[in-house]
Amino acid sequence: MPNVTKTVPQPKLIFEKSRKGRIGCNLPEANTPQVDIPAAVGAVREGLAWPEVSELEVVRHFTNLSHINYGIDTGFYPLGSCTMKYNPKINERTAGLSGFAMLHPLQPESTAPGALEVLAGVYDFLREITGFDEITMQPVAGAHGELTCLMLIKAYHESRGQGSTRTVVLVPDSAHGTNPASAARCGYDVKTIPTDADGNTDLDALARNLDETVAAFMVTNPSTLGLFEPNIARICEMVHAVGGQVFCDGANMNAMVGTTRPGDHGFDCMHLNLHKTFSTPHGGGGPGCGAIGLKAQLEPFLPAPALKRRPDGTPFFDRERPLSIGRVSTFFGQFLMAVRALTYLLAYGKERLPQISRYAVLNANYVKARLRDHLPAAHDRPCMHECVLTATPYKKLGVRALDISKRLIDYGFHPPTNYFPLIVPEALMIEPTESECKETLDAFCDALIAICEEAKVNPDALHAAPTTQIVGRLDEAAAVKTLDVRWYPERAGVTA
Repeated sequence: MPNVTKTVPQPKLIFEKSRKGRIGCNLPEANTPQVDIPAAVGAVREGLAWPEVSELEVVRHFTNLSHINYGIDTGFYPLGSCTMKYNPKINERTAGLSGFAMLHPLQPESTAPGALEVLAGVYDFLREITGFDEITMQPVAGAHGELTCLMLIKAYHESRGQGSTRTVVLVPDSAHGTNPASAARCGYDVKTIPTDADGNTDLDALARNLDETVAAFMVTNPSTLGLFEPNIARICEMVHAVGGQVFCDGANMNAMVGTTRPGDHGFDCMHLNLHKTFSTPHGGGGPGCGAIGLKAQLEPFLPAPALKRRPDGTPFFDRERPLSIGRVSTFFGQFLMAVRALTYLLAYGKERLPQISRYAVLNANYVKARLRDHLPAAHDRPCMHECVLTATPYKKLGVRALDISKRLIDYGFHPPTNYFPLIVPEALMIEPTESECKETLDAFCDALIAICEEAKVNPDALHAAPTTQIVGRLDEAAAVKTLDVRWYPERAGVTA
């Protein structure tokens, strides 16, 4: 059991290490015209407390900070609905090849046929994997892909003279928050469809809300409950019967890749996260890619330019698209994400792609089974790539899901997703992905079981957690409301 009273030394800020006159680099003699910087920028620089440190101190400072950081290369990330899988290093090697890394987006297409073939190759893979007719990788994030799909649906209805009458988008109560946000951003009214007792879409409620005002139904499949929607084909038929379109939130595609295709279920469009399903880097401010797939009826409205293949198979950008919704990002999206994704896809190949989803589903069900007697599942049925558990049995002891997750940090693990989906009380959403081995999952489950037992006899240990990190229990709500990341030298007794 981790020591709850361990004292962890606080690292100093780079400003606190500053000493007048120290420099961290030796610049070469200037061979360009001298510029009076203070005169050029004026008062902007006045009063700034620039840190003055040696090169050695700079190296040590940032190396030590990197050791404090938690990343997929240092530990298990069980964040549900995030698919924090390992990013193979071969992906970075190919993305770093000079022929890719040194390309300029303004150079003529004729000078970069290999880059176009990389993009087209990813498009070919994604069409086959998803079952959709067309792909675009212009969107630079998942939510951006959702928004783009809603823009395509809106343009589709407008082309049919129904833009002013199709005003409603239906969204399940278990949906990611970006779904209603994307719909509202496109000017739609959002109506919520409840989940039934089995964790599926309430078909009766859906039927009551379907009429000629519905533009689309946005469905995450598998859902954020980690469950495959058994009625998905029926749902698509119901929405299509009133003239609506069906969008698939592809955040959970890791449960289906190589095994089943959303395009075959009846969906009209979906977004994909290359940084989730196809192992490109996740987080850290980007760059990302929220590729989208769509059926033929939405193709005329694709963002321009659209990547196509000529009859001889060579790729090119089609710019003559009078019905296009226009660009949704600068140039052609995040090209090096396509290089990384193609590397990953080629490494697996068509024959081995199903291993991704099968092992992801197996791992999630293993975690669910091991924790059954301590953290019950929100719905006791086979899960897909993630399991949603509830900590409600411990609430009467004064212990909440947040306390369990904070205590997990003391055991050396990153916490799972907390309190989502919102319809599950005291939710803990765990997604192990296919990357993790049984030994890692056992160690993680052992830690959670120990914490649950600890909650019964020493709940205060959970309330105080974490105690083994450089910072203790934080008030996240207060931090969000009063965010202030500036360092004030006067408060630290430092003069400029």
